[in-house]
Amino acid sequence: MEKLDPDAVQQHLADLEAWTLNGESIQRTFAHEDFIGSMAFVQTVAEMAEAAQHHPDILIRWNKVTLTLTTHDAGGLTEGDFALATAIDEAS
Repeated sequence: MEKLDPDAVQQHLADLEAWTLNGESIQRTFAHEDFIGSMAFVQTVAEMAEAAQHHPDILIRWNKVTLTLTTHDAGGLTEGDFALATAIDEAS
């Protein structure tokens, strides 16, 4: 996949409520009731990511999970990052 230009990134970002731009990545923190809820969410994300062959960076803090998406091979954000972010939002 090709890296998106800044205008395309902003257009895609406008469609995602809680994701923010963080350099060449997009990022969102999801809150859960407890650690078990966070881990269940991570399992769901892991299955989605594996199916898409596109894997986010995942930071787990008790009841919060922060996901960071970028396409390292492209050197920034691609359509794949926004597609996975949208799928994760729909599943959460």
